[in-house]
Amino acid sequence: MTTDVTGKSDVDDRAARPTGTEILRYSAFTPDPAGGNPAGVVLDASGLDATAMRAVAAEVGYSETAFVTGGDEGARRFRVRYFSPLAEVAFCGHATVALAVALAERLGPGGIVLDTPAGEIPVSTATDGAGAVRATLTSVPARSRPALATELDAALGALGWAPDDLDPALPPHVAFGGNDHLVLASASRARLARLDYDFDALAEVMGRHGWTTVDLVWRESPERFHARNPFPVGGVVEDPATGAAAAAFGGYLRALGLVTRPGTVAIRQGEDMGRPSDLLIDVDPLDPRTRVTGQAVPIP
Repeated sequence: MTTDVTGKSDVDDRAARPTGTEILRYSAFTPDPAGGNPAGVVLDASGLDATAMRAVAAEVGYSETAFVTGGDEGARRFRVRYFSPLAEVAFCGHATVALAVALAERLGPGGIVLDTPAGEIPVSTATDGAGAVRATLTSVPARSRPALATELDAALGALGWAPDDLDPALPPHVAFGGNDHLVLASASRARLARLDYDFDALAEVMGRHGWTTVDLVWRESPERFHARNPFPVGGVVEDPATGAAAAAFGGYLRALGLVTRPGTVAIRQGEDMGRPSDLLIDVDPLDPRTRVTGQAVPIP
């Protein structure tokens, strides 16, 4: 199995990949193919079963690949499934943005609707003056609840973090925006930069609790956060940009009462791993859904 530099897997699934499957590659949440989070996109996966889709995702080696399994092109509505190199996931934000941009480049900008295992995801696409395509997805209703002491202790142990490494003003939560994510706020930018964790131990903790990533954040200002997302359950050490975690983070901010009126929060991710990514989330205290915006570009 091939993986990108963030990967940790040595299983070869290429023999299971059906011949003739066209795989597109995009980098999401960036205008630069060398930045952002790479995603695979298969626009016609109607003939692939789950085993074949996982094999394709394993060969691509990115954190996720989006597969269009059917739909109505005229109505701009499509059924989508997402696979990491190791397993299917219910929802993936960066692969959704990559897929939406790929569809907009073929069908023209406008709205599309994706039917995902997590629920219905509307996405709007538009081009800027230079012709670059930007996508805004609307998540399923997001929510957040305080992390249990047992959850927190296990996660901190696997990460190698101490309780003093956390920002007491931003308590640990488990947030949902299509998937569950443990949200831990670092007390400093320097601590966030020092990410060196026990891959297998954290994968076990996350698998036990059903977390897709651990969303490590640092608050630069009320309108700007930095983030890192360990993703060992997907077979990669770290995600450079995580739209699903950003959607869940909107629910986290709302649950803590940090959003008192509709506004936009910027999230900078991937900087410490050399793939800078920029995500924008629109959060409304009266709307449980989070809107996540970003650009995507083809990878040559």
